[in-house]
Amino acid sequence: MRGYIWRRTLFAVVTVFLALTLNFVLFRVLPGDAATRLSRVPNASPEMVQALERQFGLDLPLWEQYVRYLQQLAHGNMGISFANRQPVVDNLLEAFGNTIPMVTTGVLMSIVLGTLIGVFSAVRRGTVGDHILTNTSVVFYAFSTQFLGIVLLILFAGILPSAGMSDPFAAILSPWEQFLDVARHMILPVVTLTLTLTAETVLIVRSAMLETLGEDYIFTARAKGLRRGRIIRSHAFRNASLPTVTQIALSLGSIVSGSILVEVIFSWPGVGRALYDAVLQRDFPMLQGGFLVITITVVLVNYIADLLYFRLDPRVSR
Repeated sequence: MRGYIWRRTLFAVVTVFLALTLNFVLFRVLPGDAATRLSRVPNASPEMVQALERQFGLDLPLWEQYVRYLQQLAHGNMGISFANRQPVVDNLLEAFGNTIPMVTTGVLMSIVLGTLIGVFSAVRRGTVGDHILTNTSVVFYAFSTQFLGIVLLILFAGILPSAGMSDPFAAILSPWEQFLDVARHMILPVVTLTLTLTAETVLIVRSAMLETLGEDYIFTARAKGLRRGRIIRSHAFRNASLPTVTQIALSLGSIVSGSILVEVIFSWPGVGRALYDAVLQRDFPMLQGGFLVITITVVLVNYIADLLYFRLDPRVSR
């Protein structure tokens, strides 16, 4: 067991380091002049551009910028945003504070709904209910997130809030009224994420359950007279949970990475919208910090999923 854990830990650390290095190099080999963009003046003087390059260390050799970047990261410093001159850490904390409640709600709802519907469809295979649920899931799975979001935006604009996370014209609200206001603005983004992720979860859980229900030990359990509910809960679902864990891990990773389109469509001021704005402004420190946090989160979630695999099925360590 220790060898398996050490291997997965080493793999996760190496993955983060490689992603960190690529993250640094990528934004510096792309075409365009960041200093000119910084000046926000179409015909900035050479003196202004040089002053900005010195201020942000862009005049240093690439290897020296990389060493300085690693040193700053070791101290928890992700640099200063080119766009608003604020620490990147502060910008990301504020953005993540808006993203996590919205995306977490959508992911949790999709996991619960997708698992229940997937198990029901597998157990009721071939029935009318199974056909309706499976075909509906296939249709929603085929929809892209941006298409589904725009459809919901067209259908419910004017009925539900469709932009931002609060009403800018509302009078002074109590904490409870503020909570309800944010919850109403969260409905359409959460529904978009839930519909997209639920369809994928249904198809994966149904497929895994069907494969498990056809195993010999399931027939043996039935022959012993075990109740159907116990067979499904204690035998079938447990052994079918490996692909489900994979799906949950990928969904949790989307908490910080998969919400970009949803946040742009609904003008939700989260990390996805912040990265979108950073791309338009060529805000390298913000992009580096955002993608680094996304990478670490995805690697960490998959690392936890690998440990759960071992817990659910020790054969994966062989």
